[in-house]
Amino acid sequence: MKRIKLGILQVNHDKSVEVGDAFPDDAHRFRDLFDALDQRFQYRVYMTIGGELPQDIDEQDAYLITGSPLSVLDKHIFSDKLTAFIKQCDANKKKLVGACFGHQAIALALGGKVMRSSTGYNIGIEKTQFIEHRSWMVPAQESLSMHVFHEDQVCEVPPGCVLLGSSENCKVASFSKGNHILTTQAHPEFTNPFMSCVLSSMENHLDANVREKVQASLQNPQNGSVFASWCSNFYLES
Repeated sequence: MKRIKLGILQVNHDKSVEVGDAFPDDAHRFRDLFDALDQRFQYRVYMTIGGELPQDIDEQDAYLITGSPLSVLDKHIFSDKLTAFIKQCDANKKKLVGACFGHQAIALALGGKVMRSSTGYNIGIEKTQFIEHRSWMVPAQESLSMHVFHEDQVCEVPPGCVLLGSSENCKVASFSKGNHILTTQAHPEFTNPFMSCVLSSMENHLDANVREKVQASLQNPQNGSVFASWCSNFYLES
């Protein structure tokens, strides 16, 4: 089986004792998720949070942009370079997956729109209902329940892209373009212990009722591993 060279663009670096020192970082959470699959990857992590991006898109076979507590609506030291990289991947039809921040960054780079939610944070395990289905969506499921943690959201799909799925609180929860771009607003790499830790660290910023609702949602099964399989199939499909 082909060993995919996967470049992970990490746009978060949690230095907190409560979370950052207690759990693997974003890139390693995705590595743990993918390493449970039969398909094997050869990884290269780019610390995009510090301005590091691939010098040449052909350094790797495919790429993934992680989530981040940062807002894509703000200007960061890496914003322009990341936008240019996304456009280059699109122009060269290079396989690219974006999760949460990555999903939003891809949307903005390709001409879509992102806005701050008027209802505040959307947190917990939420179901994405897929209205479009692709050959790489194996095992086939009509919906996937995954962790979400975001305040910004895509409100307009970029030109040339197709809306794949929506959730109760996020109309544009997933979209694709051709056979080379796939996004999700969710965090398939999150685990319940990690989410609980993040919630504890933010308890002064979230209403008690919100925290209780989120904790209750963690009792529901989640399908991050299924989305990982979809990503693997997506990367392999020509």
